[in-house]
Amino acid sequence: MKRVLTIQDISCIGKCSITIALPVLSTMGVECAILPTTLLSCHTAFPTFKSYDLTDHMMAIVDTWKQQDIHFDAIYTGYLGSFKEIELVKQIIHSFEDDDPLIFIDPVMGDHGKLYAGFDEAYVQENTTLCSLADIIVPNVTEAAYMTHMPYQSKYDVGYIRSMLDRLIEMGAKHAVITGVSLSPGKTGVYGFDGHSYFSYQNKHYDAIFYGTGDLFASTTVGALVQGYAMEDAFQLASDHTAHTIDVTMQDPDRVWYGVDFESTLCDLGNIKKGCNRI
Repeated sequence: MKRVLTIQDISCIGKCSITIALPVLSTMGVECAILPTTLLSCHTAFPTFKSYDLTDHMMAIVDTWKQQDIHFDAIYTGYLGSFKEIELVKQIIHSFEDDDPLIFIDPVMGDHGKLYAGFDEAYVQENTTLCSLADIIVPNVTEAAYMTHMPYQSKYDVGYIRSMLDRLIEMGAKHAVITGVSLSPGKTGVYGFDGHSYFSYQNKHYDAIFYGTGDLFASTTVGALVQGYAMEDAFQLASDHTAHTIDVTMQDPDRVWYGVDFESTLCDLGNIKKGCNRI
């Protein structure tokens, strides 16, 4: 069985980060090891929450894995809230480099043209150096604009997206895929580049925001990749599954406000097996 290490925060209540990654990867037939950076009583969109920083314990946990000869097929990172967490992730990637794991980095730092609270240009630069170690990075348009020092545009053409992808690859990542790319009315999706060829895939755009959709998309992509899917197929599967889950969520009159109903569509991922081309 393939084993993925995911490094990000975990919320006791709230549908995001590890709370999504663990069940999604497990359903896809992948063992999911977790390394929480922060423990939250509930995620930060709630009116009040408690947060407990776990960064001082991360390397001790990794050391016990090394002592027991634990190996990983992929290392997948999400939200990293500090310079220290980024530096620790770099150390962890280097400590498992003999395994030659797939390094999948979601450089979560902003959206809609702005950085999230607490982040600045120095943080962007630090996160960019982490991305240089990756096999695949998946910034959204805002994050890609900050990383490449290009002006953010809410309306753009293919040339703008390709210019950002070119610059992202020049920074060191082997593959760059920009998410949330909308090239025609009513559509949104991904646009990627591997240094040689571009690819894109579009879905219906939903006029709604649900917490956790990015985590669902990234986790599904990672699960498909380690189960043998080609990169374009993995991103198409993840795009389709995320769009379907949003659609299911919107149809539920009793849906909660704090997250996408990913539990309702987990069964759709149960057919992912090594060697499959589609679910």
